[in-house]
Amino acid sequence: MIDHADDLVSVQAATERLLRAVGALDDAAVTQSSRLPGWTRGHVLTHLSRNADALVNVFEGRPMYASAEARDGDIEAGAPRPLDEQLADLRTSAERFRAAAAVPADWSRTVELRNGVTDRAERVPFRRWIEVELHHVDLGIGYELEDLPAGFTDREIRFLAARFDGHPDVPATTLTATGGRTWTTGGGADGGPVTVEGTPAGLLGWLAGRRDGGALTVKGGDLPKLPPL
Repeated sequence: MIDHADDLVSVQAATERLLRAVGALDDAAVTQSSRLPGWTRGHVLTHLSRNADALVNVFEGRPMYASAEARDGDIEAGAPRPLDEQLADLRTSAERFRAAAAVPADWSRTVELRNGVTDRAERVPFRRWIEVELHHVDLGIGYELEDLPAGFTDREIRFLAARFDGHPDVPATTLTATGGRTWTTGGGADGGPVTVEGTPAGLLGWLAGRRDGGALTVKGGDLPKLPPL
């Protein structure tokens, strides 16, 4: 069962962690490369701010972004800004998101995201939580997948496993985390069944495209090549 109110509390906590960590940087660090190819830390921070605004649009029934070109242009334009501007933008955009989510609404309604993707409004807070947590890791400033809240890691593995379920390029795959939790995914491609075993952080890193899966144990075939998210 999804508890959007609880997820909003978690979004706020994750945002505060991010703001404290980013506040310890300097202007030079913001211009340095992040872990995302072609993006500086400034790109990541600007993306997080604009994503908050985009989800406000979703809550209020507008298109998430005016266009893909406008989204990319806003990120490029904001990336070179100094640290104080990035922090101010992160704070104010996060507050706009919090305020929009506090407006009484039908949380069971269907909303539209990017590229025609739809979801229930109650899942939007978790989607924002994903953005904040994973992009905090992408900054490469000491926050790692192993530092993510255990409940978040479990849900994100489940979320991504469901996303690849039945995908035509992914064979039937069982994911087994240290401690015994299992998930299934894929099943739309020839081959398998494949079992992929590892720590929760290792499985999440592979599913989310943050790690190559080299630390995982694979049985029944090769490590499946996952399509881009």
